[in-house]
Amino acid sequence: MTHAHELPIEERLRHSGLRPTRQRVALADLLFAKGDRHLTVEELHEEAVTAGVPVSLATVYNTLHQFTEAGLIRVLAVESSKTYFDTNVSDHHHFFVEGDNHVLDIPVSNIAIGNLPEPPEGMEIAHVDVIIRLRPRRG
Repeated sequence: MTHAHELPIEERLRHSGLRPTRQRVALADLLFAKGDRHLTVEELHEEAVTAGVPVSLATVYNTLHQFTEAGLIRVLAVESSKTYFDTNVSDHHHFFVEGDNHVLDIPVSNIAIGNLPEPPEGMEIAHVDVIIRLRPRRG
């Protein structure tokens, strides 16, 4: 059985309900070519410019949000000013290295979460994100 993440980029986009435009394909190629990773809009835009892909920052922003809505990537809001897009959509958590602005995956099996509050009437918990902030030891 072929999983969606094993399909060619054009097929992955179609499978997710997105038309495989030239810019979407180019950005998806950059985004998924290096395995699981965490990128900001600005970082992907810089990679696109370096690779000779003519896209604006707004196009990268809009495309990443379309990929998120289609379930291809996840949004990870680390701080109010920093949003990362995660190509690993499986259940997992994150380390965030403060000062270095680097995000690392933590397998979900390494963390047990209990005693969650009951969600409000008519709501259900969709996902729990744990972000453990790290910094170099002092002294």
